[in-house]
Amino acid sequence: MPIDGTLDLHTFNPKEVGELIPEYIAACRKADILQVRIVHGKGTGTMRRTVHAILDRLPEVASYGLGGDRGGGWGATIAMLKPLDSSIEGEPDGKP
Repeated sequence: MPIDGTLDLHTFNPKEVGELIPEYIAACRKADILQVRIVHGKGTGTMRRTVHAILDRLPEVASYGLGGDRGGGWGATIAMLKPLDSSIEGEPDGKP
């Protein structure tokens, strides 16, 4: 799966989404991709609610919202990610 900032969930089993989204977000952050488009489809809204619930639990997600006119409308969610911090936890200058 390419790490290009777009994750199309149509090709995945819904049971895989809970692990897939955090893994994809981690890979995007490592690649310095801080805006991710998650295509969940319009349908009944069940997958959208699942995606939003997952994003709510991830501390690396700064914000998210529906795709809008150019981002897939309510069939996609755009998540803004926090950049990776190069400092070590507890050490503000990154030095041990």
